[in-house]
Amino acid sequence: MDLWLIFITGLTVGGLTCLAVQGGLLASTIAVREEEDLEGGSRRKHTIFATVAFLLAKLAAYTILGFILGSFGGALNISSNVQIFMQLIAGLYMIAIALDLLKVHPIFRYALIQPPRFLTKMVRNQARSREIFAPAFLGAMTIFIPCGTTLAMETLAISSANAFWGAAIMAAFVLGTMPLFFGVGFLTTILGDNFQGRFLRLAGLLVLYLGIISANGALVAAGSPISLPSITVDLSGNGGYTGGNTQTNIPVTQNPQILITSSGYGPNYVRVKAGEAVNLTLKSVNAYSCALSFRIPSLGINRNLQPNDTQLVAFTPTQKGQIPFSCSMGMYRGVIEVI
Repeated sequence: MDLWLIFITGLTVGGLTCLAVQGGLLASTIAVREEEDLEGGSRRKHTIFATVAFLLAKLAAYTILGFILGSFGGALNISSNVQIFMQLIAGLYMIAIALDLLKVHPIFRYALIQPPRFLTKMVRNQARSREIFAPAFLGAMTIFIPCGTTLAMETLAISSANAFWGAAIMAAFVLGTMPLFFGVGFLTTILGDNFQGRFLRLAGLLVLYLGIISANGALVAAGSPISLPSITVDLSGNGGYTGGNTQTNIPVTQNPQILITSSGYGPNYVRVKAGEAVNLTLKSVNAYSCALSFRIPSLGINRNLQPNDTQLVAFTPTQKGQIPFSCSMGMYRGVIEVI
């Protein structure tokens, strides 16, 4: 998953939906601090410090949560099929949120997940505290009242099955929400409802794009015959790879090596002969992404590497054609051409 896209999601719809669910917590604790100043005849301004404390505590809490969720997925040794299913559900959920923002049909508003009322009330009651740690405490407590987009990000963190990747997903998302907690309320007040409507439409388009990318990655990881960038159905039995033509300038070798880094695979196109054993070497170098989860869906090959690791994958292709491979999330991909 591209962390920049996750950041953009937090910057747009994530910030807005989090404000709707959690904004009252921040506003109430700021109001308490201002009331205390007025009663004491003080002119000190606590709002900026309360906001910073709230958001930093929220960032720390969600980063730790992402670490735990990623560890949870890895500790359970979630099968590749389960990971793909979870990613597909997250992608479809994002698409539903986007369609609701774009006002495509009223039915999509039912896709929004709301926290239990008793839990929301219990957390908000803490806003009455006038202790200095109240803003930070409330920021950390927001993990118990997540918005719908946050829940989708938590699903992605679990499906990553990696503690550091899960932490990075949640941290990127929360970082994206921070500017909106500072600015959206002010901007929408000054510029009016017209700006807010346009912003929501832009947010809807961005989230729709992220949802499509996530769902498509799941389809690629599953070896689906339907995938992007060109939505086509492969009827030749080549596993759905339709991303390019045969590359004739690639040398043929039965002992190819693929270097795995945080940005993907290199090379991502290799050529082998049919009917002969293939010894594919996977070598990871300082890789900290889902590229470490190497998958060849059509052959049932799943390998999980460490950040610096070397593993051998042996198989014998029996038919000519293209065999796609990808990471567990379908974001990094390539092809083994059998001639």
